[in-house]
Amino acid sequence: MGVFIVAHAHSPARLTLCQARSPPPSCFRIRHCFSSRRWLIPNFTPLRVDNFKSRCSIAKADIFTDTTDEEVLDNFESADYNCTVPVVHLKSDILDSEALDLLAKGTYVDTILTTLPVLSEEEQNIIAATPAHPAGLYALYASCFAGNLVEQLWSFAWPAAIALLHPSLLPVASMGFVAKVAVIVGGPLVGKLMDHFPRVPAFNCLSIVQAAAQLLSVGVIIHAHRFHATATPFPLFRPWFAVFVLAGAVERLSGLALGVAVERDWVVLLAGTNRPVALAQANAVLSRIDLLCEVAGAALFGFLLSKYEPVKCLRLTASLMIGALPIVILLTWITNKLSSGVLDRAKSVQTCCPSYSSESLPESGNLVGMSIEAIKHGWAEYIQQPVLPASMACVLLYFNVVLAPGSLMTAFLTQRGLNPSIIGSFSVLSAFMGIAATFGSAKMVKRFGILKAGAAALILQASLLSTAVIVYWTGSLSQQTHFLFFLGLIVLSRIGHMSYDVVGAQILQTGIPASKANLIGTTEVSIASLAESIMLGVAIIANDVSHFGFLAMLSVLSVVSAAWLYCRWLANPTETQRSLFCFDPQF
Repeated sequence: MGVFIVAHAHSPARLTLCQARSPPPSCFRIRHCFSSRRWLIPNFTPLRVDNFKSRCSIAKADIFTDTTDEEVLDNFESADYNCTVPVVHLKSDILDSEALDLLAKGTYVDTILTTLPVLSEEEQNIIAATPAHPAGLYALYASCFAGNLVEQLWSFAWPAAIALLHPSLLPVASMGFVAKVAVIVGGPLVGKLMDHFPRVPAFNCLSIVQAAAQLLSVGVIIHAHRFHATATPFPLFRPWFAVFVLAGAVERLSGLALGVAVERDWVVLLAGTNRPVALAQANAVLSRIDLLCEVAGAALFGFLLSKYEPVKCLRLTASLMIGALPIVILLTWITNKLSSGVLDRAKSVQTCCPSYSSESLPESGNLVGMSIEAIKHGWAEYIQQPVLPASMACVLLYFNVVLAPGSLMTAFLTQRGLNPSIIGSFSVLSAFMGIAATFGSAKMVKRFGILKAGAAALILQASLLSTAVIVYWTGSLSQQTHFLFFLGLIVLSRIGHMSYDVVGAQILQTGIPASKANLIGTTEVSIASLAESIMLGVAIIANDVSHFGFLAMLSVLSVVSAAWLYCRWLANPTETQRSLFCFDPQF
């Protein structure tokens, strides 16, 4: 057993290592720790030493200075036993008694801690409102504007072009139904693939796929206008329409994946998860871009359609698609470069959230088997996410397909004989309320915090829609003033809806790990599409205008349920919730 003896005086410290056969009980026992010198001297082959007695000096030199094997052997030529022992030169002042006293009393550590700067509340607020990569975030805004403008333009162009072929709603309804089924079935698969591939190449690949699907759809519709414009009844089972439906489903899946990648993954990396105000502002800007592109796309194609023939309008639309694709790819590359390549970094969840371990892609080459496995995996991850109630509240809002601007509300107002200018004003005001909500959501987050801002938005929407249903059931809609008041309440409720759309997205961005963002996000959109499809099915069954009150009750119950579920989750926080939102004033 080896014994260390340390002697310290004004002279350099000396350390003695000796071998004792029967050490006294008071001796400090240590293990043989020189079995390997690999960490001190390279290429050193350890020797087993049974008994040795040596003495080494510690001079004032650099700490852990390496010595060669030859020097060690020279120093120990006079030793009793021929062995190789490592020699380590240390500075003697590290064994000074004053330093030992400081470490014993803990004052050294206290001195270090007291010298750390503490940010003031104002400085913390400034950091919380400053994006981590502001230049990359602006480039992302430009990329989203270019991509969303073309997407919104096409989403308005194809129904108008198809409606000019046949007055029935059947082709548009069929296309919409197939697109929703494709999202429900293929959404989790696309999200899982996005999570297992590099961000930038996957995004650019999906952008190319979406543009190709749009161009194919444009060609098919132009072909229909040339050769099948007078076909009645509508050729639902013609080959060109089947190609158009399949291309539309691919386009919707690609657009869904691109939107989820930007809104749930990229914006978090560029704004910063621990910067709630900056993230809220980034989400608000993305929502404004989406709403502005929706208005601009509809206005642009409407202007073109009023000036030119449908075929020429479609050709101009195709030209915009071709021109926007390289711009989107270039801006995506610029976004990654301006953000110091943050989008290229691996999606690792092992260091931040061990419970979400990465799973490999399905080994089966069968696409159907992969889809089923992806759906199962997506649902499992969706249910296990730490912010499930907030996501479920978002899904419940999709059941509200009646008390919101849309096809059903437009049909109801038309059946009531309302002036078309009032119907148009209703849609425009609802859009502007949504834009106004994007400006107010960031201020709500800054003042109340993320969680309370979400509760306030849901309560506002639920209260306004409940009042609107009460006004409807009182039977006073025969008067135009009361009817306009009913519509005004629905318009104002869009403030709460869009506010939670922005705030809820930030909650999900904070609570969902980056490696699962696309999978869980696409699964949530699939479930939301399923909810919307269920309500549309109920509306198909209760298609008479007299059943509008029943549909309105179902819609308001879904919104109230969303507010109740979210507030219940907020009132009973878990430890996971506290750790995820530790920066929120709620905790």
